[in-house]
Amino acid sequence: MIIIEPHIHMYSRTTDDYTAMYKTGIRVAIEPSFWLGTNRRHAGTFLDYFELILGFETQRARRYGIDHYACVSVNPKESENVALAEEVLKGIGAYLDHERCVAVGEIGFNLITPNEERVFLRQLEMAKERGMLILIHTPHDTPQVSKRHGVERTLDILRELNYDNGRIIVDHNTEDTMDLTRKMPVWAGLTVYPYSKLNPSRVSGILKKWGIERTLVNSSADWGVSDPCSLPKVAEFMAGEGFTEKQVRQLLFDNPLAFYSQTPRFKPQLDLPYVDPSVYQR
Repeated sequence: MIIIEPHIHMYSRTTDDYTAMYKTGIRVAIEPSFWLGTNRRHAGTFLDYFELILGFETQRARRYGIDHYACVSVNPKESENVALAEEVLKGIGAYLDHERCVAVGEIGFNLITPNEERVFLRQLEMAKERGMLILIHTPHDTPQVSKRHGVERTLDILRELNYDNGRIIVDHNTEDTMDLTRKMPVWAGLTVYPYSKLNPSRVSGILKKWGIERTLVNSSADWGVSDPCSLPKVAEFMAGEGFTEKQVRQLLFDNPLAFYSQTPRFKPQLDLPYVDPSVYQR
């Protein structure tokens, strides 16, 4: 089965990961902008990063038979420095308009602070001005932060935005937030990521209760303990749980294709050849 990975951070992954993804059926990968592990101090480092994921990373993925796209934004983890964020947003337009940029994202909340909300709102307006797709990060559940509260606040903001909800993904849902997300016609994202998010069993339980419509499943694989081949494992688990082949295909191919095809920039090539790495030259 051909799989579209709707949220993965290949900047932090190896060429072996690309090989493994290709072998398990992944043919398209969408890479949202993320926190690099330490806060950036200069606007130029953001812009160089956007250039990399829109350009070099697409070329690198292509060598391994995977069609790569990106989403561009100031991630919520770096929104506390509002002056820096605003400087970045002044220069972000060219990257939002890039032919490989398919959405504004990840944006949203990390600690649910006023500064995060200010940067979140500005980027929502930029997406609305351009008619772009939007990928929203929801915070982790911690002793200091409630994911449910973060989703509630996010949905309140989206109600005020007056934008097509079908062009928005609210990502990283859990059993505790799906009832909120399903109250609006946004797309619900589920993330298979050990320890801090979901596993295939929990994803299966959520799908049985809430259905497959307007739902995307992703690995969000990055620097942490994560698996770029989570989605093939979800497919295998779902088959064992009684989901039909048609349902699995809908979740892992048809749904992400439908969502991202709302932008004319998304023209996935599913038949890119895998090139033997031994032929590469520096």
